[in-house]
Amino acid sequence: MLQPPLAASPPTRTAPRAHAHQHDPSFTELVYAHFAWWHELRGDGPGEAAAAYHQLLDRFERSHGKIVHSFWCTHLESAVALTEQRARYFWQRSRWVFHRESDWATKGCPEIAAQLHRCDELAVRARTVLTGVRQRICLQLVTASAAHLLSLVDARTSHDVPQTAEFLQSETETIDNTEAYYRQAANGQAQIVYFAGMATVAALISAIAGVALAFGWMSGVAALIAGAIGAVVSVVQRINAGAFELDYDVGRPYAFFLGGLRPLIGGAFALAITFAFTSGMLHLPVGSQDKEANHKLAVLVVGFLAGFSERWAQDTLTAAVPGGGPAQEQPPPPKA
Repeated sequence: MLQPPLAASPPTRTAPRAHAHQHDPSFTELVYAHFAWWHELRGDGPGEAAAAYHQLLDRFERSHGKIVHSFWCTHLESAVALTEQRARYFWQRSRWVFHRESDWATKGCPEIAAQLHRCDELAVRARTVLTGVRQRICLQLVTASAAHLLSLVDARTSHDVPQTAEFLQSETETIDNTEAYYRQAANGQAQIVYFAGMATVAALISAIAGVALAFGWMSGVAALIAGAIGAVVSVVQRINAGAFELDYDVGRPYAFFLGGLRPLIGGAFALAITFAFTSGMLHLPVGSQDKEANHKLAVLVVGFLAGFSERWAQDTLTAAVPGGGPAQEQPPPPKA
């Protein structure tokens, strides 16, 4: 067996026998079994590794899912693989897992090891945050990059690779692109959860306020609905403009919670500014004909604007309070 030129040779390990263990085999065990089977095919083994490897592979896939993409080193006991464990029921989702065994093989290649660890980090984030097609695409891209990096380590054990720096730079850029795809996909999914939280709370506010309005329990409660709708429209506009970023690594419940706060804040500002107009603290110009109907419509417009733009609502309320505006700079005292 050829030895890696940049790292000490690992101790010789024999392939694990399928009947020797009753526990679920790990990917590390599968890698050593595959390595022994590969060298047996080349005439370097004792002739017993093929059956052990295929039995171990069957047990591994029954436990972790079918291997859909993989790379196995020919000169090193190292490999990367992506497994898919299909869902048993229609409401479940397939489980994708990224596997890697190469740490000892990259001891003499710290720059390659660093990029492989980036692949590990991206795989963990993709499994935790992403779902569906986006998760599958991201994990396949990660597996492809890890396979390319591991092939470079494997090639360096048998011959020199003069273009190592260029190859590594190219693969680093590929991983950067994969990370950018992950961030875009994760932000898109977080926006969906955020919008679901907004829509749920806005619907609850509208239902409760509608009941209160129907029974005449509270004057100006229609502004609460207008403020909640204004807050939702404001976020939708920012999403369409591509200017809405979320912290997607905090998890779906927190994103849903933050989305639910948005219409509550918009409704609160709408109520406050509506009361400021109706109480006379602020002047609300309306038409001379049918002032009562025009006043109700104006209140709805003001409530919508308060929910749509919190900054406008804050500035308007601050201006309504005497001395509540920004403090004017006092001129310096005259010199004696």
